[in-house]
Amino acid sequence: MRSSEEPVVALRGGTATLGARPVLRGIDLTVARGEVVALLGANGSGKSTAVRAVIGQVPLTGGTLELFGTPLRRFRQWARIGYVPQRTTAAGGVPATVREVVSAGRLARTRLRPMGRADRAAVDRAIATVGLADRARDSVDALSGGQHQRVLIARALAAEPELLIMDEPMAGVDLASQRILAATLREQVAAGATVLLVLHELGPLEPLIDRAVVLRDGCVTHDGPPPRALGQHALPGHDHVHPHADTAAPVRTGLLS
Repeated sequence: MRSSEEPVVALRGGTATLGARPVLRGIDLTVARGEVVALLGANGSGKSTAVRAVIGQVPLTGGTLELFGTPLRRFRQWARIGYVPQRTTAAGGVPATVREVVSAGRLARTRLRPMGRADRAAVDRAIATVGLADRARDSVDALSGGQHQRVLIARALAAEPELLIMDEPMAGVDLASQRILAATLREQVAAGATVLLVLHELGPLEPLIDRAVVLRDGCVTHDGPPPRALGQHALPGHDHVHPHADTAAPVRTGLLS
C-alpha cells in the first residue's frame, strides 16, 4: 500500500486567511499513494479550509503545495481528483435526475466530447456503487438528505479519480446512508484509491483510516495513527457544535462540479 513514490498531496508550511483572519498557520499535510488520511478537529479548526486549499479553492498565502508531484500552479489533471464538498443540494436548485447529476462528474474525463459507452458505463457503476441504481431516473428533489449525499459521492466517483477528497461525508446523514457510504469508501480503498477525509469524528470509517491529522486553531497538533475511540470529548477545544464554520465555496468547474 505504501511506496517510495512522491506523495499524492504534499502541503508544506501552508498558511491561509479568510478575510483578515488567519485560518491555516503553517501546516504540513502529506498523503501517500494508497493512504487514507483523516483530518480531524473542533469547529473552526481549519479542516475544510485545508482541503479547499489543496484543490485550489482557497489561495495559500504561504508555503508550498504539490499534487502528484506537480506544483499547484502547474497542475492541470483535475480528473485525477474527485471532490465531495460539505453536504449541499446535489442539483444546486436546478431540476435534474440522479443520472444527470452523476454524469456531470464525468465531464472532467470527457473534456466536452460526447459521452461514449465507457463514460456511460462509468456513470452507471458510480450510481450502483452508492446504492441508487433504482433511482437513476428520479429527480434529485425526490431524494432524502442521505441520498443527496450519495449522489454527490457518485458524481465524484464517475470520473474514476485516483485521489478522493471528501469533506464531512457523514454529516447529517441517516444511519442507513452512513453504512452505504462506509461500504462505498471501503470498496474504493480496496481498489487502491487514495483518500483524504475531513471528519468531525471517526465513527464507522475508523477501520479504514491509516493516519489522523488533528488541527487546532489552524495548527497541526497530531499527525500519526488515529487515536482509538476518538470522539467529541477527545478533541481539544471541542465545542460540541457540528463544524460548518469553514463555509464552502463554489466548486471548481473543472473539478467534478
